[in-house]
Amino acid sequence: MKLSKDKINDIKIAYIGGGSRGWAWKLMADLALEKELAGTVKLYDIDYESAKNNEIIGNKISGKPEVPGKWKYTAVKTLDEALYGADLVVISILPGTFNEMYSDVHTPEKYGIYQSVGDTTGPGGLIRGLRTVPMYIEFAEGIKRNCPDAWVINYTNPMAICLKTLYEVFPRIKAFGCCHEVFGTQELLVDVVKHYLGEDIEISRRDIKVNVLGINHFTWFDKASYKSIDIFPLYKEFIDKFYEEGYERERGRWERDYFASANRVKFDLFRRFGLIGAAGDRHLAEFIPYIYLTDRETVRRWKFSLTPVEWRIKNRERLDAL
Repeated sequence: MKLSKDKINDIKIAYIGGGSRGWAWKLMADLALEKELAGTVKLYDIDYESAKNNEIIGNKISGKPEVPGKWKYTAVKTLDEALYGADLVVISILPGTFNEMYSDVHTPEKYGIYQSVGDTTGPGGLIRGLRTVPMYIEFAEGIKRNCPDAWVINYTNPMAICLKTLYEVFPRIKAFGCCHEVFGTQELLVDVVKHYLGEDIEISRRDIKVNVLGINHFTWFDKASYKSIDIFPLYKEFIDKFYEEGYERERGRWERDYFASANRVKFDLFRRFGLIGAAGDRHLAEFIPYIYLTDRETVRRWKFSLTPVEWRIKNRERLDAL
């Protein structure tokens, strides 16, 4: 990396899963907006054509004159080529195929086992984890061989198993996991603060300071504050008011959006354990299925959704057609 006029140039990023339609596009957008960074992104994916498409998309974005972040995207055919000399490694992959994920999630339904996501715990999380470990052994060995000092950012689930594998294979690795679930709960706490302190106050989720505990998707806050104000007493009052009906910014959205909920699982967990559940309800519920996932009607009562793999397949087809 080179520092020039307060800008870090020539950063080398290796993207494993570089054909992604989700996280890769988000990364491209974020890098395009960052005026203090520039460099190259090597896109590696077992689906080379998808990585090649992202190369075109990334370079078109970066080539726009109004874009401050200038990056060169290149699709590569081997893991070693992507990792060689990298300063940062980003990993976001689907471990296996959608057909395999369909089996992970929907085969257990034949036996009365319901999973709202199926990527972290339960039968789906277990089988997905078993598929993931060999892949992450290969990634860790490649990082050790090609860029042992790189920082590694993982977005793939099951997060704990992915990170554990990286460190087991290469103990000196500098790796951590990222997930946006906490941000959604911070947004909920923004609404709690506004409800009690006034709707007109200027506040964003970044103003909500939290201490995060747990594992990914079964994440908790044991502290939450706005300026010097402890949010926990406000949250308790908020729950007492909205416990039965739930709370959404857009009423009834949970019935139309697989990723939305009325936060009733979070509210119930607070009453049970005194901590704020800091992931989406569909994730939290999977760790206590005997309460929230006993059958489809129970899921509806708690006002969240089971995310069918058919939807993921159709969404991918929609993105492929863009």
